[in-house]
Amino acid sequence: MDVPRLIHEHGAWFYLFTFAWTFVEGETFVLVAGFAAAQGLLNAPLLLVSAWLGSFAGDQCYFWIGRRFGLRLLSRRPLWRSRVDSALGWVKRYDKWFILSFRFIYGIRNFSSFALGISGIDWRRFMIFNFTAALLWAIAFVGGGYFCGRAFERMLGEIAEKFSLLMLGAFIVVVASFAIVLWLRRRRRTPEAASPSS
Repeated sequence: MDVPRLIHEHGAWFYLFTFAWTFVEGETFVLVAGFAAAQGLLNAPLLLVSAWLGSFAGDQCYFWIGRRFGLRLLSRRPLWRSRVDSALGWVKRYDKWFILSFRFIYGIRNFSSFALGISGIDWRRFMIFNFTAALLWAIAFVGGGYFCGRAFERMLGEIAEKFSLLMLGAFIVVVASFAIVLWLRRRRRTPEAASPSS
């Protein structure tokens, strides 16, 4: 896709196009658009907001489809079953972390939101975490394209999947570090609570 040509031909409408593209998927597209923003062809904050809201709206839509029509659709399309079952397994164990991270796992985004709709998770809980996750995703990919510059121009299509996994890995490291810090603090408090007061 020739992003500079689209920007030249459509001007400010490109941000609406970004919204529509990220409604579906859009990793490579957003990386390229971030690179265009680094060249001054786009406004980076507007691009970020367009990608954020498009990603959020898309997953809210897939969630609603799963909630309303999920079981009926699965009975008609058995090929979807394995992907949805895989996503449901993660949802049951780690619903919050799964919502925050599934965008960074290449190729499962739409099925994940659909599976979350089937899962019975409260729609308000999904909406709050989905809103946050969409922002993190937009920052990662718009920022990645913006700061990587010309060196990645020819490789962006090939690295989209690896970049998703890299961002997921970084997210896991941050969460694990936070959990370890909390655990160590609780462990220090336990002996203090157990010792008799003088």
